[in-house]
Amino acid sequence: MSYKSLVVHLDTSDRAHPRLEFALRLARRFGAHLTGVFAVYTPEPSSFYVMAGSAEYFRAYREQRDERAAALQRLFHAETARAKISSNWIAADTRANRAVPHHARYADLVIAGQSNPDDPESYIDDQFPENLVLSAGRPVLFLPYAGEFPSVGERVLVAWDGSREAVRAAHDAMPFVEHAKRTAIVAVTGANDAPATLPIPGADAALMLARHAANVDVLDVVGDDDTSVGDALLSRAHETGADLLVMGAYGHTRWRELLMGGATRTVLASMTLPVLMSH
Repeated sequence: MSYKSLVVHLDTSDRAHPRLEFALRLARRFGAHLTGVFAVYTPEPSSFYVMAGSAEYFRAYREQRDERAAALQRLFHAETARAKISSNWIAADTRANRAVPHHARYADLVIAGQSNPDDPESYIDDQFPENLVLSAGRPVLFLPYAGEFPSVGERVLVAWDGSREAVRAAHDAMPFVEHAKRTAIVAVTGANDAPATLPIPGADAALMLARHAANVDVLDVVGDDDTSVGDALLSRAHETGADLLVMGAYGHTRWRELLMGGATRTVLASMTLPVLMSH
């Protein structure tokens, strides 16, 4: 298995360039086509007209955005040409929560960034990361907003609870797992949001993955009432030196409210390593 078509979401945040460099490395690694989808949050002009002078502020803000977008597009074309990577650039003309999942559905893997509360430019749309992973129908590889990640997929940690989402994530990550130096299956029990029972034991999951990769281990993590599954997963990833966490994303839309599972919400907010999520 391999990823032959990648989509990377790009914006005007500080992490857009590192995210592009990361996507280029993966495209070279897998011999994949790379699509850059540029999508940012753009407020409605009418919202600025209620205050004197705000229309001029919006015009200047939009011009600055356009300049940064043009610079990033030039960089994208220059870097993909230098790396001899097949590529195309798409500038979204609709809201990011509609545009990015639409283009993501035609890729094998989507690369996106974690929201950074200290960088307003990383706000793309309402609950953008959550909407992307739940609506794209494709695995999404999220990069934290802090840190450098020279390797990914050499030491893989697969979160397991036997659910449909966990099975989907494990198989979506197979191009990494097949070439990983070490893969570990981890099941968290006893945490305050852990399932009461595991439908499929971690040992069976390890046997399944071992048919695709060598050196697969099983780690049973016993949590407690003060620990969430998400926190336990991130702690174990740090302890084992994992450079990729693979997990199912849990959530659904109820009326007009997006409801995310506890582990998904925790990891999206607090990730310290690349995380591949599937729903």
